[in-house]
Amino acid sequence: MKHCTGDNIRLNRIVCDSIFTNRLTLVNFVPQRLIMARPLSIYFTYPLPDPMLDRFCFQILPEIHEKVKRLDLELLSMERILRCTNYPNLSEITLYNIEIERALQLFSDESLFISTYKNQISLFVIDIRSNGERDTITDENPLLFTYIFNTFTNLQILDIGPYSIWHQYLSFDISPPNVISSTLLELHVNLNNFSDCLYLLDGRFNQLRIFHANIEKITSNLVNNNKEKLPNLRSFRLYCDMNTKCYDELILSLFHRMSNLEKLDLSLVVCTTKTFIDGNNLKLNIINHMPLLNEFKFNIRSSTRFYNQFNLPSNEYKNGFSRCHIYSYPYELKYYKYITNNFPGGIFERVRTVSLFDERPFEHEFFFQIAQSFPFLEKLTLINQKRQNNKQFRKSKNQNQDSAIIEYPYLVELELSEAHKDYHEQFLFDTKTCLPNNVCVGMDYRLVKKVTRNFRRNTTRSNCAKMSFVGFRNKSTFPEHLKDYFPHAKII
Repeated sequence: MKHCTGDNIRLNRIVCDSIFTNRLTLVNFVPQRLIMARPLSIYFTYPLPDPMLDRFCFQILPEIHEKVKRLDLELLSMERILRCTNYPNLSEITLYNIEIERALQLFSDESLFISTYKNQISLFVIDIRSNGERDTITDENPLLFTYIFNTFTNLQILDIGPYSIWHQYLSFDISPPNVISSTLLELHVNLNNFSDCLYLLDGRFNQLRIFHANIEKITSNLVNNNKEKLPNLRSFRLYCDMNTKCYDELILSLFHRMSNLEKLDLSLVVCTTKTFIDGNNLKLNIINHMPLLNEFKFNIRSSTRFYNQFNLPSNEYKNGFSRCHIYSYPYELKYYKYITNNFPGGIFERVRTVSLFDERPFEHEFFFQIAQSFPFLEKLTLINQKRQNNKQFRKSKNQNQDSAIIEYPYLVELELSEAHKDYHEQFLFDTKTCLPNNVCVGMDYRLVKKVTRNFRRNTTRSNCAKMSFVGFRNKSTFPEHLKDYFPHAKII
């Protein structure tokens, strides 16, 4: 994919080079924030500059319109680009940064889509713009789905909401649309509940081969009892970050309808009353029911209060509550949650967000391991109320790890507000940790005041001077000299 930005020489090449004209991305992508010249994975989209957009619409697009097979567009300029010429071979469209109301208006305008591209478009991607919260679109969902399938009658691939900063979770509980398609082969969606997943897999898309869903919650309310097999489904992905108690009842029941599945990708948090979700459980309840399965990726955290403490596969059993975490390797998610002292290590280059939680203390060498295992770590949350045992860096089996100054070169957000005073020391002492510039930090004011000796200690001054934002817990007003100790930070 080539982005249409740059000087006039590059623009002129587009007219003659099919590599550029097959897919045109007429969008400016701006990263939310830059970290040491490395962009985060979240982008804002903007139209091209007016002079460049004028040249495309008046000169370039009318000349290459027959060569264009895919257009990637954004809200403010899309209508102008679509109307400036016709695209007889256009088969794929991506619309970024669209409000749901505006999307419905676009589909109701017959002159824009229906009259020209009704039978042409086989791939449609629409990125619904959020208002900054994790919203669920409700009343508009049935209408949006109906418009999409009425507009593009030969649609084969549909992807709704893949790039939004906040997911827009679709829900079909209110007046579900009577949408049927025998051409749809691939569907990617963010859904409110598991019932929405079952709605989409009730046979209305009888040729569906690939189904990928991010689901906000998996509950048993308002779930249909469809038991029909899904013989054409070859690839299934299910991600849900919220805890569910319906693994056996709903998830396994759905899997047992997918006897011809070849690829499976799971990320789940499960609360069980029987046993952990471990390798034996996956083999017995999933793999043995899918004889054609040849690719299985999984990340499953399960917890129970009723597991025999002498048979624990991982983590400690305490106060009647225990956890197990299994995952396929290489690990492909961008987050790794609730790491304990039992963390086995490894290299996780894709992970950007990590949370640490344990009822036993984290020592200095543990943080050294975290920094090595997650080389591109951007957000770190620490929850631990147990004081460290090895604060004075006593000699250990690995003296280098025990005394090394730890660096997190890509860190942008650090949350310590639910951590013991020792962990405020761990990250504020420049003899233990070297924080990057412009890091945002959440801390407990009372503990920071002790660690910094009322904001006058030199050992903590260097790291505090690197912070661009500080959120203090347990304090609403601040002394004047605090600004000198955090000279570059906004303090709230």
